[in-house]
Amino acid sequence: MGVCDEGHLLDVNEALRRLAEAIPIPGLPAMVADRDDPAMDRSAMDGVALRAGDGRSPRRLLGTLFAGDDPSRFTVGPGEAVGIMTGACLPPGADAVVPVERIQREGDSVLPLESPTAGDHIRRKGEQARAGNALLEAGRPWSAARAALAAQIGRELPLPRRPVVGVAPTGDELVANPTPWQIRDSNGPMLEVLAFRLGAEVRRLPRLEDEAGALERALRNLEGIDILLTSGGVSMGEKDLLPGVLRAMGATLLFHRIRLKPGKPMLAARLGDLTILGLPGNPVSAYLNALLFLPVALARIQGGEALDPWKEGHLAGPVLNKGDRPLLHPCQLLEGQLHPLPSKGSADLVRLAQADACAWIPPGGTGAGRARYLLLP
Repeated sequence: MGVCDEGHLLDVNEALRRLAEAIPIPGLPAMVADRDDPAMDRSAMDGVALRAGDGRSPRRLLGTLFAGDDPSRFTVGPGEAVGIMTGACLPPGADAVVPVERIQREGDSVLPLESPTAGDHIRRKGEQARAGNALLEAGRPWSAARAALAAQIGRELPLPRRPVVGVAPTGDELVANPTPWQIRDSNGPMLEVLAFRLGAEVRRLPRLEDEAGALERALRNLEGIDILLTSGGVSMGEKDLLPGVLRAMGATLLFHRIRLKPGKPMLAARLGDLTILGLPGNPVSAYLNALLFLPVALARIQGGEALDPWKEGHLAGPVLNKGDRPLLHPCQLLEGQLHPLPSKGSADLVRLAQADACAWIPPGGTGAGRARYLLLP
């Protein structure tokens, strides 16, 4: 079992690092060049291929080569040239390309407007790689450019699958038709849409009961789920059972409780290959914690790293923050400025729904001016 930070609140950046390091990235196979790259000398420009030694003298056009054409269709001799498109291979006899904007054409003749030099505007055979060269060591993470490289050497890589995120709110108080002392489940639909917007395949799971045995049985029956999002059950109350149940099951607790407002009770754990993000129960906390941590887990499973979510903007007015934790405060984005909303705290779903972004407010608060913020998908 890993460290659970009971005695202090963990910095958000450290929590994100721990989560990322705990989820292995599926690595790509090693890649080796199957042939020279380029396989032949190629034109880097649209223009004419010719012999540089003939200087600026007129040339008779023999025809035109396009990308993919067999260059042996033409042999360039003295006083001759071949029209050539970008990516087409150089015909025998040619050793330079003059760009189209540097030639003057009259009928079937072209006149270079500058003296060519051998090698001008040519991508030389093998200049990027030679056959047998190691191009990429095994284990590198997935990327679009690496997929293209694999295709270039004749290997087909399957698309990374979309991670499957299971969404399971906790709490016996969640019912479809609530009495005044009960509530409807708003976190479940919220987290489903957020996970979908972030690129996951989403499965709605049954509500997790506030009973240790039932909770353990549910956690053991999550076949096909890569990431479990729960909401509630991670704070300090008698029915906040998730941390203890995970410990009893032998899970690795990556962290529990972070230095952030709202969202302090946030928990992350690994149970076998399953990543569990135990979000607080209040909707603003659940949303913002998921927005920060879920992209990290999704990116790792898909073979990469999450992009930096933070943006820089201008806070239009002051925001008070009485606590000693950084605050994510809901704002509307109007004409490029962050306008703070009068939030009532972590349970204020109304203000969260009205917001376009959340600004990072340091302990003690801040006045109008530059501020970091998260866009709210």
